[in-house]
Amino acid sequence: MIELNQTHNPELSSWLESANRADSDFPIQNLPYASFRPVASDQPFRIGVAIGDQVLDLQQVAHGGLLTGLPAGVINACNCETLKPLMELGQTCWSALRARLSELLSSNADAVTVDKLKAALCPQDEVEYQLPCQIGDYTDFYTSIHHATRVGSLFRPDNPLLPNYQWIPIGYHGRASSVVISGQDFQRPQGTRAADAPTPTLGPCQRLDYELELGVLVGTGNALGSPVGIDQAESHIFGLCLLNDWSARDLQAWEYQPLGPFLSKSFLTSLSPWVVTMEALAPFRAPWTRSPDEPQPLDYLDSPQVRQHGAVDIRLAVELETARDREASRPGQQLSQSSFVDSYWTLSQMLTHHTVNGCNLQPGDLLGSGTQSGPQPEESGSLLELSQGGKQPLQLANGEQRTFLEDGDRVTLRGWCEAPGSRRIGFGSVTGCVLPARPHH
Repeated sequence: MIELNQTHNPELSSWLESANRADSDFPIQNLPYASFRPVASDQPFRIGVAIGDQVLDLQQVAHGGLLTGLPAGVINACNCETLKPLMELGQTCWSALRARLSELLSSNADAVTVDKLKAALCPQDEVEYQLPCQIGDYTDFYTSIHHATRVGSLFRPDNPLLPNYQWIPIGYHGRASSVVISGQDFQRPQGTRAADAPTPTLGPCQRLDYELELGVLVGTGNALGSPVGIDQAESHIFGLCLLNDWSARDLQAWEYQPLGPFLSKSFLTSLSPWVVTMEALAPFRAPWTRSPDEPQPLDYLDSPQVRQHGAVDIRLAVELETARDREASRPGQQLSQSSFVDSYWTLSQMLTHHTVNGCNLQPGDLLGSGTQSGPQPEESGSLLELSQGGKQPLQLANGEQRTFLEDGDRVTLRGWCEAPGSRRIGFGSVTGCVLPARPHH
């Protein structure tokens, strides 16, 4: 468990005024990482840190001699195009860089330092992003019992949860090659579905959905055959981002038995550009509990550390902007809000279970949390739940209705953390728009 330190001090302020605004996602207490470059340029991508409404170019910071004294591996990693070299270094190096950046960006920095740093800033609305690192492998979990129960009730009203759900974190291996950065619009996927026809048909998905998830990026890996213990698991996690695992529900219903989702999930998964480190999340930890009348975790998934502060209170929200909204210059509307603190399984339990068979995780591997839904129906993280399987259309504020996504719909996921005595921090957003399906030949 990462202890609170000076970088979390809620009284700490920055010389960059936009970072001191109460509603900023990126105060000096956050300092998330991304891979960026000036928009529409042919410059190489480089590592940046979000501060207020700006991006700090770490390559320029390193070249300016402001990282002297840090391990050579850290300085070299700051000169790379993606986060992977930094992710490989481990918690000690990550903490050292965060501490230095906090000093440099604080209002206590000297004038010469501030001048050098100002030259390394770029407005966030003038940059573009790529994936923070090449995604090696992608595993999607199913950690919200509220989501699992509601979805299970649609298909198995008498037995919504399968027997294994409350004993182990359930997951499946997804498609890494179709993980994309936020802002990439996409054609409605084609696929085979059965519906009520005697013969399956190929055509555009009719029940397209989003999934409100967190993405977990692995930092240091583990050797093949060497499981990671529960109390060491979080030291292998570099940070978290937002994840939308778009889903073709009609294709999924036809194909998912007996081996699980395939074409219904592999067409696109969207990631937010900013990776919030585990250290930045330290003020928002919470106890993890399991009701006494439920199965308790097996020993390898349990420890006092997990019980005391294994949960993380990350607020999550979904917004929908329709094509009509854009035509009328109206903002979209929020469809739901939930919190990761209600997750049935923790980050450390997911990673530990993933490796208990000897599976080797590698820097840049991605774990999805699965759809994050809260205990109340209005806290559902998918349209499948909100519309009760398409039976109950949602009435939108603009007069439209939705059961599933229509062409022109833009979905935006947001995340943030708030706690008494701590500065609010945010994840930014992940967004994508549904385009009409390509003609099938």
